[in-house]
Amino acid sequence: MTTTLAPAGALRGLTKSFGDTTVLDGLDLEIPRGDIVALLGRSGSGKSTALRILAGLDRDYDGKVVIDGAPSVVFQDARLLPWRTVAANVLHGLNRVTVDRGEKASRVSRILDEVGLGGRGDAYPGQLSGGQAQRTSLARALVAEPELLLLDEPFGALDALTRRTMHTLLLRLWEHHGFGVLLVTHDVDEAVALADRVHVLDGGSVAHTETIDDPRGRGATAHHRRSLLDALGVEHTEEDYSI
Repeated sequence: MTTTLAPAGALRGLTKSFGDTTVLDGLDLEIPRGDIVALLGRSGSGKSTALRILAGLDRDYDGKVVIDGAPSVVFQDARLLPWRTVAANVLHGLNRVTVDRGEKASRVSRILDEVGLGGRGDAYPGQLSGGQAQRTSLARALVAEPELLLLDEPFGALDALTRRTMHTLLLRLWEHHGFGVLLVTHDVDEAVALADRVHVLDGGSVAHTETIDDPRGRGATAHHRRSLLDALGVEHTEEDYSI
């Protein structure tokens, strides 16, 4: 008998309004276990609102939210506590789960090693580069070992080289831990490079879905870029999706 696993997270018929403005209109969205799903859309399309609802940060909506456990969130701003060390900021990520005291220190040490900050636990946020701050934020999210990781444009403020390095780090952590990911981004190339599926939001619902033929590989990605730019209503030339 074949058993179908429940998704790491899902929204079913979700509707959300701000005053007279409907931001999400019957949105159906699913993040399968172990998959990376990206959300694209114009400003105000509801991408971050959907993520906030999945994260439990907004509970004023109609519809159903399905979550396995407590998801973790990483925002564009690392949101570190400046008066706490890197290790103490990461430890903060364990506040919402039950972990033995003796296990906490080993978890923090282990995840700092995994994100490449093994020697920076005693540093303070003001001593970190932008990339190191986001590594700390990622470690804080993953120390709780979530089934679902929610990323709200986490690399948008980084320079191109650091962003590429963070992409590699995210994929390495994802392959090792197997969590599901919802990535909200405005960057078509980032979505194609990282995701198994890319959804374009428009009018409060999914207007287009692109399944990446060769996710994280070197397959033909030009047609995915072209299709997504068309779905976003963005004018483009051959240079915009050449490889």
